[in-house]
Amino acid sequence: MKHISTHIKRAAIIARQTERGELMKYFCQELNKTRVRDGLAPITMGRMGRTLEKIPTKDLYYLKKVCDDAGNFSKKFWWEVNPKKHPE
Repeated sequence: MKHISTHIKRAAIIARQTERGELMKYFCQELNKTRVRDGLAPITMGRMGRTLEKIPTKDLYYLKKVCDDAGNFSKKFWWEVNPKKHPE
């Protein structure tokens, strides 16, 4: 018989997965492909969270589509998240 805590930990991990977290992981993976190749430190989930904190989840889907369609994912991503490039 397994201890009850083994079941609780597994349930807690599954419950914490969100669509926003999945998108953040996706952006980290795509950006880190070129960053590691260029000798830069990989972007962490904390840094990505801070970068995307004021962007609504529905806009992250748009950002993903635009960056996927661009020739250079990283360049397009950083241009899109820079508020100075988009005056109101």
